[in-house]
Amino acid sequence: MEALTQFVNAVNGIVWGPPMLIAILGTGLYLQLRLKLMPIFKIGLGFRWIWKSRTPEADAKGDITPYAALMTALAATVGTGNIAGVATAIALGGPGALFWMWMTALVGMATKYAEVLLAVHYRETDELGQQVGGPMYAIKNGLGKNWKWLGIAFALFGGLAGFGIGNMVQSNSVADVLKVTFGIDTWISGIVMTVLVGFVLIGGVKRIGAVAQKIVPFMCIAYIITSLIVLAIYIQEIPAAFALIFHSAFNPVAATGGFAGAAIMLAIRYGVARGIFSNEAGLGTAGIAQAAGQSKNPVESGMVGMMGTFIDTIIVCTMTG
Repeated sequence: MEALTQFVNAVNGIVWGPPMLIAILGTGLYLQLRLKLMPIFKIGLGFRWIWKSRTPEADAKGDITPYAALMTALAATVGTGNIAGVATAIALGGPGALFWMWMTALVGMATKYAEVLLAVHYRETDELGQQVGGPMYAIKNGLGKNWKWLGIAFALFGGLAGFGIGNMVQSNSVADVLKVTFGIDTWISGIVMTVLVGFVLIGGVKRIGAVAQKIVPFMCIAYIITSLIVLAIYIQEIPAAFALIFHSAFNPVAATGGFAGAAIMLAIRYGVARGIFSNEAGLGTAGIAQAAGQSKNPVESGMVGMMGTFIDTIIVCTMTG
């Protein structure tokens, strides 16, 4: 187990090293500039389209509403990523990590817009008559047959990542809390969660969307209200908290690092990593859910999809931070 832990830590250091951080933030910034900051300026329009997408046009292709597709994507991000993810980022990277989570979200809105737009534009109809899409289909249909191998690689690694950054983290966090708080054995929690998830998955994408669009809004609103109550109790501390976040984000003095700037590097590294873990911008997985949405306009789907990043990180993660 110790050898496995060391191997995972070594891979983690490479994957979330400077090259990957530059690639993720750089791509988001490039898209944001090419879009002339449209995702930021059109946040209000994005919320209006979310409301409108609850009742899509009757002749639009798709299996669930774009609203249900957004809630399905949010169901995988709002939760552990917003609680354990933010807490871990601050514990490892300092308060400044929250600032870099915000920056990741702001440029990530452009990334999410682009990946959802491409997922809907290049989606296909499968043998069951359902709309399927995502990065693998965008690569195959957009870049041509010579790049099909890259789409297969994404599907393979994306499927494996679904166990690690999706199911394992979420279920372990739930089981651990139930064990510590109520003394419920982890195997019992595992069985119950497996059965509940199984009932949803058996119904396919339509049942997944139906369940998500009922549970996720309630989950988000309940969390925000609870957070606001706590913040109201400690309202006098909020200005100092924001000052600490901004100071830590740009403070070149390393608290425990061996060189000046180590603190900033840790803040950026864990802020960006946990930001992506929280909102999925750049992973491409949100496009898979959005591709099933009933839509005739990929741009509108992209606008709805990018709002998931704003809701997840700018609103919910800030409450946690």
